[in-house]
Amino acid sequence: MIMNNEQKKTYVKKQLTTALLALLKEKPLSDISISELADRAEVGRVSFYRNYKNKEDILKEESDRLIKEWGKLYESNPESAPETLFPSLFDFYRDHRDFYTTLYDAGMSSIMMETIIDTIRITPEMQNLEAYMKSFWAYGIYGWMLEWIKRGMQENGKELSTLFSLSAPKG
Repeated sequence: MIMNNEQKKTYVKKQLTTALLALLKEKPLSDISISELADRAEVGRVSFYRNYKNKEDILKEESDRLIKEWGKLYESNPESAPETLFPSLFDFYRDHRDFYTTLYDAGMSSIMMETIIDTIRITPEMQNLEAYMKSFWAYGIYGWMLEWIKRGMQENGKELSTLFSLSAPKG
């Protein structure tokens, strides 16, 4: 099968992502060379540098890709409503637990935080209150998610939502 340039690019990125995640289960990111990564991915070093500046870019791109995938699924679901947002998000993270636990285990959970903040879109032009509220939610979601991953992602999205509502102040 002959691939066009876009198909080749997609193939190379998928190979590099899969290879990097596998290598991260074996050793720290700093111990993974570009040559080793390219060899594991069965692509050339030039292919790596054509697509990425550094290894972290692979993980950031995958994290961003996944959150966009979730967003499309959430928006296209006719049963989506404000009260299903968090359960849906946590279920999606759980469905992709291999990626997120690998990031966490590699000490790279800050990539998840960056993706959440980018998704919530906090900008310098915002009024202070809006920026503070969005920041509160972004870091709250990240903190909750981090602790949940640390504890083995035991609960599904609905169970987490129930726990959250139980902890909310009454009044």
